[in-house]
Amino acid sequence: MELRHVRYFVALAEELNFTRAAARLGIGQPPLSQQIRDLETEIGYPLFLRRPHGAELTEAGRAFLGEARLILEQAERAKEAARRAGGGHVGALRVGFTSSANFHPAVTEAFSVFHWKYPDASLIVEESHSARLAERLLHSELDAAFVRPGNVTPEGLDLLPLGEEPLILALPVGHRLAAQARVPVAALRGEPFVIFSQGIGRTFLGLIREACAQEGFEPTVGQETPHIVAMINMVAAGLGVAMAPGSIAQLAVRGVVYRPLDGAVPKVPLAIATRAGDTSPLVRNFLSLIPPPVVED
Repeated sequence: MELRHVRYFVALAEELNFTRAAARLGIGQPPLSQQIRDLETEIGYPLFLRRPHGAELTEAGRAFLGEARLILEQAERAKEAARRAGGGHVGALRVGFTSSANFHPAVTEAFSVFHWKYPDASLIVEESHSARLAERLLHSELDAAFVRPGNVTPEGLDLLPLGEEPLILALPVGHRLAAQARVPVAALRGEPFVIFSQGIGRTFLGLIREACAQEGFEPTVGQETPHIVAMINMVAAGLGVAMAPGSIAQLAVRGVVYRPLDGAVPKVPLAIATRAGDTSPLVRNFLSLIPPPVVED
């Protein structure tokens, strides 16, 4: 039994006239009659009584009609499900983000718009450091990830740049530099730094060292953590100062103030990484929602 047999049967059962049913289906009357006979032969019982001016359902035909309509409805649901999956409207999208990108507007906006535009798709998020996110992408454990890229893109990944943001300074409230509107990098000589290392091939510590080197000194590393929130908490505890992406200023922590830097201010890039050649409709739709890079001064 083919789907067209079911469709032809339902049309004839609703019209009870071969001519009208054939016109509705866009076929000739003889092919319709032949398809109905083939269906009846397969079932083993007549489905219609042929009358001079139409057709009448038999007992077998009436029993078959309800099930036939369900078959056609299920076929339409199956087609719609395939269309939605093919168009990236359903399924699970696994997205990672590095903790330093947690407060970046590109990240929060992408998540928000995706949830609004594709309500039937589930979004599974994971926070980790950039190197670990890249590893999970390559092992197909994630579909996309917001990372802080370094100088080299790992083989097998594509990176979509999302711009750069300058680092700002996080200080304990009572720090001697907290009263300044802008803090020169040179003023940080001898200050203990709380740092966190993330990125693919290039860490924040490397950026801090470059900035300090241009001012003629080497930064003093006091504490190190893999998480940016923990870093800010350590600053609040008075364990040192920290440089962090400017978007971290959205994180209000008691005992911490943020100040822009003067001098050789490092800028840290953000990118979204995907597997090279990934053709997933969900991934394609998600990437289409990523806002253009914001140029930070």
